[in-house]
This record gives sequence, structure tokens and C-alpha cells, in this order.
Amino acid sequence: MKTNYLLWFMLTGFYALVTAGYAIWWFLTYGGWEPIGTAALAMLTFMSAFLGFYLWKTSNSQGIVPEDRADANIEDGESELGFFSPWSWWPLYLGITCSLVFASLAVGWWLTYFVVPLALIGVIGYVFEHSRGHHAH
Repeated sequence: MKTNYLLWFMLTGFYALVTAGYAIWWFLTYGGWEPIGTAALAMLTFMSAFLGFYLWKTSNSQGIVPEDRADANIEDGESELGFFSPWSWWPLYLGITCSLVFASLAVGWWLTYFVVPLALIGVIGYVFEHSRGHHAH
């Protein structure tokens, strides 16, 4: 955690320097203020500051985690991170349909009408794959 929030605070400083440099460069080159790029870089600075602050507060309330200790073993961490189905084909199906949905934004809206129902079938299949068949609860 300590490394994470330190990296985000370092990125905050870097983004602040880039924002100031961009604003000064634009002003000296074009003789005016450019609001779009400067605002986007400033928002990036604030976003990284918020993330660094959140990780800092979490680290203070949580205490030292095994990831911060040099003498920690793998077993010291959380034992179970979640449940994953190694035999499931639904994530591949969902990845293909989601890529087709995003490709339809570039190719044409007509493709969206065919692909969104396929994506809904994939979401339903992925959610309910453990509610039927051999792995039903």
C-alpha cells in the first residue's frame, strides 16, 4: 500500500508540472490561454491526487499488509480472492460480443442491433452458469 500511494503522489507532482509546463508553453507560443488541454491535464492531476489520498487513508486505517513487508510469504496474504470457473467459455463469448459492440460504433449503428442481443445472451449465460446443470447450487 505504501508503494502504491507514493507512486500516485509522485504522479500527481509529475502531472502538475506537465500541466504548468503545457499552460506556459501554450501561452508563450500562441499568446493566449488554451482551456481544453489545460483543464484535461489539471483534471488528471486532481484524479491522481484523489487516488493517492484514498490509498494513503486506506493504508493508515488498515495497517501494514503482507505486500509491504520484505519478509512476508505468499501464504501471509488473503487466502481466497474469489471464485473463477476455469472451464467457462462465457468470458470469451462476452469479450467477442463486446468488441463487436464497440466496433459497431466505428462501422455503423446497424451492427449494434444485431450484436447487443448476443451480448445480453452472454451476460445471462455468464451469470447463471452455476445455476443449472452439473454445477447447480
